[in-house]
Amino acid sequence: MLYAVAAVERAMKIQQVIVRALSGAITWVQAADILGLDPRSMRRWRARYEAGGPVALYDRRRVRPSRRQAPALEVQRILRLYRERFAGWNVRHFYRFARRDHAVTLSYSFVKLALQEAGLVRKRRARGRHRRRREPRACVGELLHLDGSRHVWLRRCPEQRQTLISVVDDATKRLLYAQLWPGETTAAVFAALHAVCTTWGLPIALYTDRAHWAFHTPTAGGPVDRTHRTQVGRALDRLGIEHIGAYSPQARGRSERLNRTVQGRLVNELHLAGIPTLAAANTYLVKRFLPDYNEEFARPPADPTSAFVPLHGVDLDAILCEQDERTVGKDNVVTLDDLPLQLTKQPGRPSWAGLRVTVRRDVHGVLSVWHGARCFGRYDGQGRPLADRPQNARAPLAQDQRSRSRLASAIPPAASSPKRPRPARRLQPA
Repeated sequence: MLYAVAAVERAMKIQQVIVRALSGAITWVQAADILGLDPRSMRRWRARYEAGGPVALYDRRRVRPSRRQAPALEVQRILRLYRERFAGWNVRHFYRFARRDHAVTLSYSFVKLALQEAGLVRKRRARGRHRRRREPRACVGELLHLDGSRHVWLRRCPEQRQTLISVVDDATKRLLYAQLWPGETTAAVFAALHAVCTTWGLPIALYTDRAHWAFHTPTAGGPVDRTHRTQVGRALDRLGIEHIGAYSPQARGRSERLNRTVQGRLVNELHLAGIPTLAAANTYLVKRFLPDYNEEFARPPADPTSAFVPLHGVDLDAILCEQDERTVGKDNVVTLDDLPLQLTKQPGRPSWAGLRVTVRRDVHGVLSVWHGARCFGRYDGQGRPLADRPQNARAPLAQDQRSRSRLASAIPPAASSPKRPRPARRLQPA
């Protein structure tokens, strides 16, 4: 039986002290003090040495294997599984998949220690300076965090970098929305807000960084200009959602930790599933990643009351959209981003040249031209007119005329007054 170096050194030290006490160089009380034992234990060690010699001084507990010792074959299987299929994954993420898909029953602490001892996982560096943790909001929907993370999410396409737009609830840590986009644009943010508001309702406040789509910052590093609103700021103000801006990465710590966790998990899962395209990755996010993430990290709120406000018929397409002012040309064409939108002839005016109109682009990519509450037309992403008209657009003039005729027929005629007899006309003499 092979003993550890520490066990051998301890046995040699006990032997040296016992031999000195037997030779009379020191007393047995002094020997007990040197070994840190009481005199009674010292007498037991002396009797064991006299009966069995130096071998009897070894710790006999080390000869018997521990009843909790993990099977060597199982440990080798776990190490081989990580090395061949899950290389580069963090331990907690790997442990979740190993328990679910590969029937691993050993504890998380043991698996982590085994991977570290094998050199497959680095030990975590020491944390930074102490920071006071901000308590989360009490109700779900009271505060949402929206952030974009640019990263190489598709490992099978290393030359491409995508942006993950994510929305997380502050009270529950539940990931409400997560989709990959080519960039962190206003359209991507509007799509995220539209999905969250349609599914959950209107939140009380939204916490973001000071990106170009969120705030207008006249001076780099300075305060934001609340009077100069962006497209997103205008939409949030109209919906009654408070917009809070962060001035440091530490201020939006929950979003940063979320991005770090998702980067360590989603990249590996997409690579393991063999997903090479953006559309397939977004489908995987909705059907597989979000349920697994929320099952592991989401927690119940301190107050079960929901702070989300129901929509109650709010037209999100008319609010969560990009709006730009344009002037109609002499040929009744409105141009947006070099895309011509031809206005059809409208009742009530022969031409709309020179009129200031508003061009909207909603989250579905549909373009529409508005003058006040009147819609002049709707177009697809290529500028082709669409046949259907929005519900809040004014009806054609013929419809108005039919409505007025029906309304006039429903009003009873006023009572007529009796006519006075016309006085007789006098004839003038010739």
